[in-house]
Amino acid sequence: MVSFRTTGALALFIFLLSLTRIWAAGPVLGIERTGEYLPLLKGKSVGLVVNHTSVFPNRTHLADSLRSLGVKITVIFGPEHGFRGKADAGEHVSNAVDARTGIPVVSLYGSHQKPTAEDLKPVDILLFDIQDVGARFYTYTSTMHYVMEAAAENGKPVIVLDRPNPIRDFVDGPVLDRRFASFVGLNPVPLAHGCTVAELARMINGEGWLKEGRRCNLTTVSCLSYSHSDSYILPVPPSPNLPNQQSVRLYTSLCLFEGTAISVGRGTDTQFQVIGGTSSAYGSYSFTPEDKPGAMNPLHKGKVCYGLDLRKEPVTGFTLRYLIDFYQKSPDKSAFITRPKAFDQLAGTDQLRQQLLAGKSEAEIRASWEPALSAYKQLRKKYLLYP
Repeated sequence: MVSFRTTGALALFIFLLSLTRIWAAGPVLGIERTGEYLPLLKGKSVGLVVNHTSVFPNRTHLADSLRSLGVKITVIFGPEHGFRGKADAGEHVSNAVDARTGIPVVSLYGSHQKPTAEDLKPVDILLFDIQDVGARFYTYTSTMHYVMEAAAENGKPVIVLDRPNPIRDFVDGPVLDRRFASFVGLNPVPLAHGCTVAELARMINGEGWLKEGRRCNLTTVSCLSYSHSDSYILPVPPSPNLPNQQSVRLYTSLCLFEGTAISVGRGTDTQFQVIGGTSSAYGSYSFTPEDKPGAMNPLHKGKVCYGLDLRKEPVTGFTLRYLIDFYQKSPDKSAFITRPKAFDQLAGTDQLRQQLLAGKSEAEIRASWEPALSAYKQLRKKYLLYP
């Protein structure tokens, strides 16, 4: 086993890290609290669950920092979009060897989404550090769920390094009905769940949501100088089609369009900031999707789409008004929802689709999910790490 090379190297690393805090405003991230998790890795074979967001404020990747300290990393597990974060949404990602580090990379968005017992053989402990965006259908937390589940089944401890939730100021949407559980929603939480990854991990573990009610040996490293009332702008785009803060904050409201005939701007430079369909009835703003890195063969490729430009739209929470408005303007309402199963999995229920087709108002739809949402908000309080 390789352990930390010298206490001097560790001291130097922590000193250099402290210098970054002189200019790096905002909370102290879990990744920065090295004194909390480095001792747990000493003498262990470590499996990292990381991607391109797993960096310190100075942009040093967690894998590089741990290797410089002599931590033995035996495998890296990569989520959707891959370890380096460049693959298209939904694109199959194969196993590989990372060219930069020479470490084997096991894809958890390829032949399987949950680590196998064989995958975990060279691992003593798992370390998860990926930036989430606070939306139930964003798949990084599904990867976390399956990693925790596999760890529980194979007796491997899990450490989750926490990061802020960029849409921490609203908890909203229908709570998932387990009949519609899928990789875009495994647990009974609302669309905007209002948790950081560590809080969500605590909830998944504490509520017995892992397979057969198992619980993993979970350690969470929380952020410092952070509360749920603090705004947080992501320093690194979390995936190819969420390029900025506006797209992140619109994501929960617009992602439901992915089951419809409406483009959310994939194949443009304004992903999840514009919406449009091929009929001019949707609006006067226009855009034309084309092949782009992270969005090959986008919906309505090469066709002019008409709709709305939301780049400067204030985002105060989750809303159905765009979805309802576009459905009502649709020239052919029977062709609006093109993938009913996908729409229901994103919504976490088939009730929303039925309500939309029935012409229900947003107020009527909201009233139907309020009891479950209120119960979730009470449950959430048990697992919050921050005021």
